[in-house]
Amino acid sequence: MNNDKWKFLLGLANRAGKVLSGEELVLKEVRSGRAKIVLLSEDASQNTTKKITDKCNYYSIPVKKVKDRYTLGQAIGKEARVVVAVSDNGFATKLTVLLDE
Repeated sequence: MNNDKWKFLLGLANRAGKVLSGEELVLKEVRSGRAKIVLLSEDASQNTTKKITDKCNYYSIPVKKVKDRYTLGQAIGKEARVVVAVSDNGFATKLTVLLDE
């Protein structure tokens, strides 16, 4: 059940307009400091994984891994997504707790 809780919360954050998906949009959010947490699928390419993790480490943004791109896309009601950024502190904090369980 805990596996589903983070998906419901991410969907809620998306409906609240606090989620951006896509590599370039996420990188832009990270650079501007608006991203509070980044979710990256485990099946992302090595290049994408390195680019996202390096940028997030530089700007001190936490990165959490999720199962795959289809799970991540389904959580926000879209097709497969490799990376998403959440721009709200409340959602980011709760997502961190749920994904660490």
